[in-house]
Amino acid sequence: MSPEPALTSAKIKERLGDLPLAAELYWMLRRENGPASGGYNFETVRQNLPGWRAEVEQAREKITPVGSPRRIGLFSIQAFWIRHQLLMGLALAGVGHQVSLAYLPHGKYFRAASNFDLRRQDIYLKDILGLARPFVEPVSLYRMHSKKALPDSLKARIADLSTRDSQYILQREDISPESEIYRLRYERNTTAALSAMAWLEKARPDLLIIPNGSIMEYEAVYYTAHYLGVDTVTYEFSELSQRIWLAINADVMRQDTNELWNKRRDQPLTEAQWDAIRTLFAARKKPQLWENFVFRYQGAVSEGAQHLRASLGLDQRPLVLLPTNVLGDSVTLGRQVFSQSMTDWILRSIQYFAQRPDLQFVIRIHPGELMLDGPSMAEIICRELPTLPSHIHLVRADEKVNTYDLIEAADFGLVYTTTAGLEMAMCGVPVVVAGSAHYRQRGFTLDPQSWEAYLALLDSLPVGLQDYRMTQEKVELAWNYAYRYFYEFPHPYPWHLYNMDKDLHEWPLSRVLSQDGLEKFGATLDHLAGKPVTW
Repeated sequence: MSPEPALTSAKIKERLGDLPLAAELYWMLRRENGPASGGYNFETVRQNLPGWRAEVEQAREKITPVGSPRRIGLFSIQAFWIRHQLLMGLALAGVGHQVSLAYLPHGKYFRAASNFDLRRQDIYLKDILGLARPFVEPVSLYRMHSKKALPDSLKARIADLSTRDSQYILQREDISPESEIYRLRYERNTTAALSAMAWLEKARPDLLIIPNGSIMEYEAVYYTAHYLGVDTVTYEFSELSQRIWLAINADVMRQDTNELWNKRRDQPLTEAQWDAIRTLFAARKKPQLWENFVFRYQGAVSEGAQHLRASLGLDQRPLVLLPTNVLGDSVTLGRQVFSQSMTDWILRSIQYFAQRPDLQFVIRIHPGELMLDGPSMAEIICRELPTLPSHIHLVRADEKVNTYDLIEAADFGLVYTTTAGLEMAMCGVPVVVAGSAHYRQRGFTLDPQSWEAYLALLDSLPVGLQDYRMTQEKVELAWNYAYRYFYEFPHPYPWHLYNMDKDLHEWPLSRVLSQDGLEKFGATLDHLAGKPVTW
């Protein structure tokens, strides 16, 4: 008789996960030792919650709610988002709303967890989030499933979402439905949709607030809410600290600036607004953080177009610049206009320019790739086109080249959705936008709708460059749009996801709920509660 195979830790957890009360017993035995290793650690939240709850109670005694309080649901996964939404929920409760926080106990969106680990993390979260009662009611969606099957329309959306999730995680656009990561994401998204359906059909909140809304379980729940007719607010963080983007009954990552731009495009910038956007633009060229922005944009000091031309061996032929997005970035997925994907558009563009030695073509790989683990766009280009002609230059992510020097040197620009396209227009460089970028069709870019129109436009170069020159009016329009996008489109909000501890020190919950705080952030709390944005 062959011996029994050894039980691994994973197999033990798998078996324990199916035993009734096993996780609960484990939690009772080790509760005083804090969270289990590898799971959530909300001990700081546990320590702060009694104080936060007292601050909400004090605020509710002083604040007279405007209008009828709403029943607001929030949904989240992952520790940092749950913590953020807990504070958002407490702030909304502080101004009089009835709030529930629904969550799933998954820690990683790209890695499966055993039922045992999920159960004990769920118990741990219930234990801590229960301290937020009566102001925020925690709702675990783990193992809460609708008895109904998902409708076909929702299944199709989940399949499409799972492909984008896989692209996002693997940072590649060629995804097989047979891949392990796709199957994981499809299962997780389907489970999230079924859980949300069970909860929403029973609770029927007036409004559901969801971070991001365009990837992972967040979008699965967003789709489910829309199917059930539940109003939604999606939100994400802008580049400014203490600011968020938000959208009502829409995906915030689409960054729909239509209404704002329709109201503002004919309003000239004031001198103060010009000063603000000029200062911001100058700062984005530099390799350091600036003022209240949370991201650094460049890794190299600007040395000017002439130095750049010499270092890259560029001559006097017209220069076409294509700065890429980060491969798999959520602002590129599903943003195709006439190509199959960003990769498809880039590769076909390179193949086109390989036959155009009358032009110089520079592909600038996004420096943000250095912060990620996936394949570089440069690898894909070199795999498809191992030998590039001498008039095509590939500037890799790690090369000490300042993108703004490239913009200064360029005669013409090609972009998918990167903000560099907006900045090229601000510098007077005519730019073609090939993806569904938020600044497309705003009056200062070239926006082909088909491959035929795109290639015809390229065929007209370099003779047509004179026809595409940016007028002063168009350049000023680009600057006007940039100001509206960077300074007006984001809404004031006290706690940025990436600066939570720092922001909480400056804006504790009690201060946010004070007269001072509500003067600054009250309108945003109203919008999060569903009040339409009027620009």
